[in-house]
Amino acid sequence: MEQKTIIILGGGTGGLVASHELKKKTKELARIMVIDKNDMHIYAPSFLWLMLGQRQAHKIQKPLSSLNRKGIEFINDEVVKIEPERKLVRTKNANFHYDYLIIALGAELAPEKVPGLTEAGYDLYELEGVERLREDLKNFAGGKVAIIIASLPFKCPAAPYEAAFLLDEYFQKKDIRAKTEISIFTPEALPMPAAGPENGRILRALLESRNIKFNPEVRLLTVDPNKKELLFEGNKTAQFDFLIFVPSHQGPKVIRESGLGNESGWIPVDAKTLKTKYDNVFALGDVAVIILSSGKPLSKAGVFAHYEAEVVSENIAAEVRNAVADKKYNGRAYCFLELGYGRAGFAGGNFYAEPVPVVRMKRPGRVWHLGKVLFEKYWLWKWF
Repeated sequence: MEQKTIIILGGGTGGLVASHELKKKTKELARIMVIDKNDMHIYAPSFLWLMLGQRQAHKIQKPLSSLNRKGIEFINDEVVKIEPERKLVRTKNANFHYDYLIIALGAELAPEKVPGLTEAGYDLYELEGVERLREDLKNFAGGKVAIIIASLPFKCPAAPYEAAFLLDEYFQKKDIRAKTEISIFTPEALPMPAAGPENGRILRALLESRNIKFNPEVRLLTVDPNKKELLFEGNKTAQFDFLIFVPSHQGPKVIRESGLGNESGWIPVDAKTLKTKYDNVFALGDVAVIILSSGKPLSKAGVFAHYEAEVVSENIAAEVRNAVADKKYNGRAYCFLELGYGRAGFAGGNFYAEPVPVVRMKRPGRVWHLGKVLFEKYWLWKWF
C-alpha cells in the first residue's frame, strides 16, 4: 500500500493531538509532518499563573523538535501559500505535496487594530507581554485596573475573567485591594456567551460578588496612553492606571492570502467532520469557524481543538487503512475557570445543543483548581 503524506500546519493544541493520533493509528502507512514557524510549543493556559509569578516561562514551553523522535517530522518554517487545487503547501524555504492537509494554525493576534493599545497596556495573550505584566505588577500600588477585550471573537474565552479573579486575590494579599478598582470592558452582553446565558449570568454574579465591575457591550476604538483614557463607540470614555488587554484576533495571513477563509480569515468547516470545501483538507481549532444553531460562533478554545483533532485523525486514519470514516464531533467539551484563593469552577456540556448550548457549571471548589494544575502537568508530559 502506497504511503500517504499527511501535513499538519501548526504545532499548537490541535496540531499536537492530530500528529500523535495519526502516527498511532496509521503507523508506517503514512508520513506525518508538522510545520510551524515557531520552534516551541507554549502552554498558554499557564499565562495566568505566569502573571502572578507562580510559573517560569521556560517551564511552560517544550521544543517541537522533540516530535521527531516519535516518528513525526517537524519542519520549523513559515507557511506562505496553500494551493489546495494542487495539494501543495509552500513555505519560505520549500514546497510540500500532501495527500491530506490539516490546518491548525490558530488565530493571529492583531493589537495594532486599536490605536494606542500596545503602547498603553499589557497583552494577556503574548508571552513577553505577560512577563512584563508580572514585573510591573510588583510595583503597582493601587488605582484603576482595566481589563479590556478589544473585539470578538477571541480565544480562551474564560481567560480575561480568570485574570480578574486572580488579580482580586493578588491585590488582597498585597493589601491594596481597598484602593484598587478592577473593571472589565467587553463587547459581549454576558461573559462567555457560547456557554449559554444562564452561565453568563452566574459568572457576572461571581464578578460582582468580588467587586469586579462588568461593563458589557462596549466597543473599544482608541486608547490614549498619555491621558490613560479609553475611548469607546458612542463617545464613551473611561480612565485607567493599569491596562491589561485581550487583543483583536484575525485569521492567519496565509489563510487570508490563499483565499481559503472568509473575510476575516477564518475557515468555514463542517461542524461534525471539520471538512473544508476542498477535498482532503480539514481545519480545526481557532482557525476554523463553526456557527451554532443560536447564530453565534463556537468559542475558540483549546478543548475544542483537542476533540476536533481526534475526530479528524480518526477519519483520515480510517481512509488510509481503507476503512469506513464515520467519526463525528458531537460538540461536547469542558472548561476550567480559575477563581483565585485556590478555587476554580468547572463547566461542561454540549455546545451543539439546540436552541442554545446545554452547559452546566459545577459548584466552585479546590478540586477543580487541582484538576487544572494536574492537567497542565499532564499536557506537558503527554505530548513531549
